[in-house]
Amino acid sequence: MHIILVSDRLATAKTITLTGRHLFAALVGLAAVVVVLATLFSYVTVRHAAEIRLPFLQDLVRAISMDEAQKRKEFVRENINAMAVRLGQMQAQLTQLDSLGERLAALAGMKLEKAKEVPKDGRGGPLIQPRSLTPDELQDALDKLSRQVELRTDALTTLEERLLEERIRKSFLPTALPVQARWNASGFGWRVDPFTGEAAIHEGIDFTAETGTPIKAAAAGVVLTVENHPQYGNMVEIDHGNELTTRYAHASKITVRQGALVRRGQKIAEVGSSGRSTGPHLHFEVRIRGVAQNPNRFFDQAQKGVPKLASRR
Repeated sequence: MHIILVSDRLATAKTITLTGRHLFAALVGLAAVVVVLATLFSYVTVRHAAEIRLPFLQDLVRAISMDEAQKRKEFVRENINAMAVRLGQMQAQLTQLDSLGERLAALAGMKLEKAKEVPKDGRGGPLIQPRSLTPDELQDALDKLSRQVELRTDALTTLEERLLEERIRKSFLPTALPVQARWNASGFGWRVDPFTGEAAIHEGIDFTAETGTPIKAAAAGVVLTVENHPQYGNMVEIDHGNELTTRYAHASKITVRQGALVRRGQKIAEVGSSGRSTGPHLHFEVRIRGVAQNPNRFFDQAQKGVPKLASRR
């Protein structure tokens, strides 16, 4: 690079030639100046900051710090108060949950076992001016409430399991009426045989109904037998498990097959007068280990409003 210098004092122009070395040296010098100035400024501000008196700046910084600390403190306190309110609500809900569990247990004919860790005791006393809970007190209360919720959950889970077991058990007990009609036209036990006129054992009960009236399964189970019996006529026998079976005799039509799984209340046949019968009706039996039982014992929970004959044998 060539630089030409022209001046009134100079008779002729002068030329200065700048090489890469000259430029590098200039950059190094400029960097050195910057470093020296930065070092000097740091020394002055750090070493002599105590000598610089700016009271209004210090007061402003202090005020800002105190304001932020106060805001943080209020924020924490508000959250603690909100958690305390929620804790009270959860305790009230826990009490309602206890009452609900007791009512459900009563409806199911059960009794919930009370946990020894959380006895239901009496509480009272004069009202003292309330104060805010500390974080430790709040955490302790939450831990206790959590344990109580776990205990209540276990109790209600046990109740649910028992209710489910009871529901399943009842679904396999023949407590539903097989025909919506008058029953005990001929009761269980000794009677006068309609064909011979002599005393004989009747191992079931009879439902008087018109031909074609639907016959429904008294409980869930598996169809054990479908046959045309000389005395029972068209008969269906259902196995309900635990060696408990039911028989439906004298049907005019059977609508299920052997081995079929039937649900409680499902139609399995239609009323008729097949076999040893004097007229259309359903002969219904309940057997345990092959021994005939009185079906009336299983109809305590049968549908209400169905007319029944007064006589029972």
